[in-house]
Amino acid sequence: MTRDIVLIIILTIILLCFLHIYVTAYSPLSLESADRIINVPEGSSIMTIARILESSGVIRSANMFYLLNRWKGDGTLKSGEYSLNPAMPPLEILSRIKMGNLVQRKVTIPEGLTIFQVAELLDKHGWANKETFLELCSDPNILKAWDIQASSLEGYLFPETYFFTKGISEKQILNVMIKQFWKVFTPDMVERTKELGYNIYQIVTLASLIEKETALPEERPLVSAVFQNRLKERIPLQCDPTVIYGIKEFNGNITKNDLNNKTPYNTYMKEGLPPGPIANPGLGSLMAALYPAQVNYRYFVSKNDGSHVFSETLREHNKAVLKYQIARTEKP
Repeated sequence: MTRDIVLIIILTIILLCFLHIYVTAYSPLSLESADRIINVPEGSSIMTIARILESSGVIRSANMFYLLNRWKGDGTLKSGEYSLNPAMPPLEILSRIKMGNLVQRKVTIPEGLTIFQVAELLDKHGWANKETFLELCSDPNILKAWDIQASSLEGYLFPETYFFTKGISEKQILNVMIKQFWKVFTPDMVERTKELGYNIYQIVTLASLIEKETALPEERPLVSAVFQNRLKERIPLQCDPTVIYGIKEFNGNITKNDLNNKTPYNTYMKEGLPPGPIANPGLGSLMAALYPAQVNYRYFVSKNDGSHVFSETLREHNKAVLKYQIARTEKP
């Protein structure tokens, strides 16, 4: 066998190897397109990841996937959850894992939750440790980083539907939610805050009261007007939700003793706004705080159907209370 023939054989073998890798890179395992959630543990080696993919039934050969990665040689494989299927060519699977195209899961934070309720919700669904989350809500470094002049993040965890990836930390979740708050609270809203003679913290606090008092969008500007009229006239706000917020273990029934309990959040006993927000308000309540209805209402009472009766005078208010509250409780 001459040297030329040997060289041709060697080159042919090398060419066939590269051809095999190339074909493997673009040939899916099957036409089955049902996605499978595959977890790539943190710190996994390339070979470990390849074996996970093979055992999960999305690639044909762990060894060939390993060689494919060596062939491409750009970037590292990232840990996390991936949605993959056998109909994807191995090169696409490799690209997704290098790009970190992780599965994003939906998490909805309803309007009006407190930081404690947000922590419980995230803990319940496995996104965060409740205690760690609450500790970070009072972390001075986080507050300073986001220019929040307060002792906690209450009011600044914007209620929204978020998409998180597995392994996200409590601090990352907080940063996403605070970032969304500042995205929603626009420069125009900051200017409007100054026009009203408030600071942002006071507006967020006022919005949290509005959020807890009514779920009806059309009532929010009216509730805002009541509170702001009372603030101007130095009339106590007499807001039940603030009293409830100040009770450590509220059992669901507000009592006369609760109303007479001198906590910092008892707006029956103290004039002005409470020390801070009592919940995390949505955009509707923030806008209502900034743009109250132009009315002279100073009172409102529940009609027990989710709506309220608004009154300008105490006499009108007492009539509404008699009609919708006292008369109701006296019925047999």
